[in-house]
Amino acid sequence: MLLRTAQPRDLDQIGALLAERGEPEDAEDHRLVVLDPDAGFESCGVVVDGDRVVSTATLLDETLVLDGLEIPAGQVELVATHREHEGRGLVRGLMAWAHERSAARGHLVQVMLGIPYFYRRFGYTYAIPIPATRPVATRPESSGHLLREATAADIPTLAALQDAEQARADLRMPHSPARWRWLVAHQASTQWLVERDGVPVAAGRTAEAHLTEVAAVDAEAARALLALTGAAEVTERPGTVAGEALAPFLGPAPEEAASYYVRVADPVALLEHLRPVLSARLAGAGLTDGEAVVSFFSSHVRLPFAAGEVGPVRAGGTMQGPAAVGGAGVAPDLVASLLFGPHGIQGLAARHPDVYPGPNATLMRALFPPVRADLLTFYVP
Repeated sequence: MLLRTAQPRDLDQIGALLAERGEPEDAEDHRLVVLDPDAGFESCGVVVDGDRVVSTATLLDETLVLDGLEIPAGQVELVATHREHEGRGLVRGLMAWAHERSAARGHLVQVMLGIPYFYRRFGYTYAIPIPATRPVATRPESSGHLLREATAADIPTLAALQDAEQARADLRMPHSPARWRWLVAHQASTQWLVERDGVPVAAGRTAEAHLTEVAAVDAEAARALLALTGAAEVTERPGTVAGEALAPFLGPAPEEAASYYVRVADPVALLEHLRPVLSARLAGAGLTDGEAVVSFFSSHVRLPFAAGEVGPVRAGGTMQGPAAVGGAGVAPDLVASLLFGPHGIQGLAARHPDVYPGPNATLMRALFPPVRADLLTFYVP
């Protein structure tokens, strides 16, 4: 068997494999990706047994934005293996291919949706909560609004509505220009616009009776979106205009946890990239000069800062007792949660014995606060 980049002649086989092992719409989604010039066949990897495609995975380019700073990221999607070829390490090989390609593209993080536990074996951890999907308990009334399906011509309007809602989050991941093209074209979900007096005032996405990615300029527009789509359930969006407007109409959230997978292969490189964010946090806390030491136990980093600005990150070796030098301890598999999760270092310390802020807790809390995230993905969580 051979692992290689997909080629046009593989298209039908890949589509058949994805439809067999996933959903029928997956074949169409894959076509939209690989036939788009912003992604192309080079974004897809396959394992072939002779002339037969027996396993596949696709890497998408993403951009995370933390406190206004863009972070290049990747997302692995459309993963499938023929049943008779399972258990041979093919997905492991494809994930290594995707991660190597991701690093070559300059990605500092990978984020993905995936089946429970499986991707933890490839360096991913659950770090960013997925908002709950709640049933519609009471349907709002609406008048004076028009609902219509969005087209490619509406992409700038859709993006502007989403940007306004996402601006309220600490961490956001918008749809890329390419993904907007895929979303208005594919059949598995529908993009909607609500208009008032001919002006777009709300947007959302439905997959069957599920409404998600609700965005609105005011509460009245959000309620119109729910009323006119007739959705039976809604993905909540706390902290947004649309989310707050629809919350009173929704039933209780499920008790089960749901989170995005996140992988941080090189914490030093990521922290170096995040220096402007860390500097702004220190300046906001009135901390001007000193050094922050964070140990991941088998390695550590030193973050010197002067005049409120973090200098180049210095990497070091094993440090089992960081508190002795004024440092914090963070288990390496919790780095993603530390940087992108909702708890911050203080909340993680309350949940994990191998996370502690150390004697300079004020400094660590300033550097690593709770983060509220709003991520938009190709697939509805």
